[in-house]
Amino acid sequence: MKKLFSVSLLVLTFAIGHAQVQKAPAYPLITRNTYQSIWSFSDTLTSQPTKHWTGKEQSLLGFINIDGDTYRFMGKSPAAYRTILPASDEEAYESKYTETQPAAGWGELKFNDSKWQTGGAPFTDDKSQAKTVWKTRNIWVRRVFNLDNTNINKLMLKIQHDDNIEVYLNGDRIYSKTGWTNDFIMVPVSDVVKAKLKKGNNILAIHCANTAGGSWLDFGLVDQEKTKTDNSVKVAVQTGLDMNATQTAYKFRCGKADLVVTLTSPLLINDMEVFTRPVSYITYHVRSNDGHPHNVKVFLGVSTDMAVNKPWQQVAAETYVNDKMSILKAGTIEQPILKKKGDDLRIDWGYMHVGVPKADNDVQYITPAKDVTDPFAEQILTGADTVKGKQLSLNTIMQFGNVGSSFAQRYVEIGYDELFAIEYFNFRLKPLWSWDATTVLNRNMEKELNRASENYALIMGKCDQFNKMLYSDALKAGGNKYAALCVMAFRQSVAAHVLTKSPHGDILFLSKENFSNGSINTVDVTYPSAPLYLAYAPKLMEGMLNGIFFYSESGKWKKPFAAHDLGTYPIANGQTYGEDMPVEESGNMLILTAAICKAEGKPDYARQHWSTLTTWANYLVKAGFDPANQLCTDDFAGHLAHNTNLSIKAIIGIAAYAKMADQMKMTKVAAKYRNIAIGMARNWVKMADAGNHYALVFDNKNTWSQKYNLVWDKVLGLHLFPQSVYDKEVKYYLTKQNKFGLPLDSRKTYTKSDWILWTATLANNMPSFKALSDPVYKYATETPTRVPLSDWHETTNGKQVGFQARSVVGGYFMKVLATKWGVK
Repeated sequence: MKKLFSVSLLVLTFAIGHAQVQKAPAYPLITRNTYQSIWSFSDTLTSQPTKHWTGKEQSLLGFINIDGDTYRFMGKSPAAYRTILPASDEEAYESKYTETQPAAGWGELKFNDSKWQTGGAPFTDDKSQAKTVWKTRNIWVRRVFNLDNTNINKLMLKIQHDDNIEVYLNGDRIYSKTGWTNDFIMVPVSDVVKAKLKKGNNILAIHCANTAGGSWLDFGLVDQEKTKTDNSVKVAVQTGLDMNATQTAYKFRCGKADLVVTLTSPLLINDMEVFTRPVSYITYHVRSNDGHPHNVKVFLGVSTDMAVNKPWQQVAAETYVNDKMSILKAGTIEQPILKKKGDDLRIDWGYMHVGVPKADNDVQYITPAKDVTDPFAEQILTGADTVKGKQLSLNTIMQFGNVGSSFAQRYVEIGYDELFAIEYFNFRLKPLWSWDATTVLNRNMEKELNRASENYALIMGKCDQFNKMLYSDALKAGGNKYAALCVMAFRQSVAAHVLTKSPHGDILFLSKENFSNGSINTVDVTYPSAPLYLAYAPKLMEGMLNGIFFYSESGKWKKPFAAHDLGTYPIANGQTYGEDMPVEESGNMLILTAAICKAEGKPDYARQHWSTLTTWANYLVKAGFDPANQLCTDDFAGHLAHNTNLSIKAIIGIAAYAKMADQMKMTKVAAKYRNIAIGMARNWVKMADAGNHYALVFDNKNTWSQKYNLVWDKVLGLHLFPQSVYDKEVKYYLTKQNKFGLPLDSRKTYTKSDWILWTATLANNMPSFKALSDPVYKYATETPTRVPLSDWHETTNGKQVGFQARSVVGGYFMKVLATKWGVK
């Protein structure tokens, strides 16, 4: 029954057209949180290696063998590099350097650098990471190195620099750039220059100029090894693709057999036991397509790059079995738990696991990733239970045996034990699933893998129900294109968070500002993300606010308005963003707390934090109506004084406080703040009026902006602003749209897609809603930028401006939330 149940779902999906999403900028494959987040950046699963959301390769390789013929159906072999001259991320090194203009010929091997200083890399102004502190504008660096072997396939310069750079190898310029890199990049070196390398001493010489901001220099040389190829391996023909809330499925024709591969991350936010389990599935369904039985084997190779920040980090991998599962396990040898913080980072502590049911008698083994070309033609060495190295592949071969015209099924589990998820005010916190190993479930990684296998059919059924419910809700709220956007957004939003519990027992569901600044639990990221969680999981919504409340209520944050963030991911020891957003964050916290009370049908959550909420409400009364020159959530657009949309947030925040007071039977308090908000709203209508629309700022009527904050007046039923305000704004917006959506405001043509969906929800009829929301669907399905959905794009050409894989696309669910709450 287990197999028949899962097969029937897939057959229905592909055979009778119940597909939900068939085109997206990128496709989620393994998505649990911001560290376990592997995607396909292409419509065709075989066209490139699979990648972490940051764009770094985390390879999933799939091959199928039918009667001796091998086809590749997933991924592509990643590039492999051999170190020639290590950068500091592999091995400490020293170079000669000077910060004063050197004499001519400084890049030549024979140059006398005896009066230069000696220092280690990286050279940077960041004292926490510097081996040599560099604070001046210019630095010149010479690194002499010895070669025993000049047999190099493809020479590459490996370099990270900030800012402008010139690099010379044995006197020849091999790289120059105005600007900086955020990480190491690989720069090809010409064969002409490569040919000048000689046995014995050679020299890399670099001039780097720090023109603004921070400084950084670190470099080395690598050989991009020749890729092993097997011309006998064919590429499977992809004939279908479907994505729903929890799954991405691909259909292939592999000669005489059909293959369906389904990647499931059961992020069931309405089922906490399943949701918290750090296990995803890859399911394979195979059948003959020519009426004859065929012998079938399927291979999965999972790169240990899933467990490293940099591919040259050393890992240890092992194979073992327990009572129910056969398991591959790998992690870095170093295990630097919570030692790194920032944006463009991947986890390099904890352990990845690849598990299959022991009863299936599948073969599991470990090889270097570069050696995986045709796993069915190679000799499998299963004797070594433990392997150490870098860029290894954890391999599984599933023997299907003879397969006929009915689908045969097998699955693999991929899990990750982080050990510790974040640091929270100097406490290391485990992920929620392992927070208390003394519970009745006695949860540990092996038992989680076992339970994931035991409950496979049940979980697939729950996923199917959830997928249908979410799609149906979105379809009812806004039509098929809107529903597709919600499906695209779901896994991305959820997997941009980490779920844990505070030392006081409060749930913490904390976002990371992906490709923004790496902050953890940013309030103005929580705010746009909120509709998804208010609609389906209000307790997770509480977990998005609990840390900010604790920060104020513990006395660690002493200001009379809400903090911006809790730190830089994964270290949540206090705000690290350089500037406050007083009106923005206080308004956000008040509005979202009121929304939680509405979602839960009781004011209990507000009552717990009433003193803090009162402080923030009073701040908005004092400073919120006509905001001073300050940042708001759209900080990328710069500072803005007299921001009318920010003023709306303050007004609604005050009214939200009044609504919560009314729920708690505090009649006089409710009336006082309600009257303040009503008076402010009346003044706003007069002061922001620009004739046929309302202005971006109070003091310039020749401007306009999306008033997306106004949606909470409607959704929370506050009735502060007359319907004429909504009607006038929506009518005006419809005259300002570009091909790929409504610009954010009159300053630029770029936009934020989450805000467009909020703005569209202001419309009082479906044609206007679709007129505003459909261009976002067009952007999502036609953008030339193939990365996990960016919420910041250009409306004229659909290109990403910045940001990707962020949780804020949870804001796409605003129309779903409004519909669920009976708002038309």
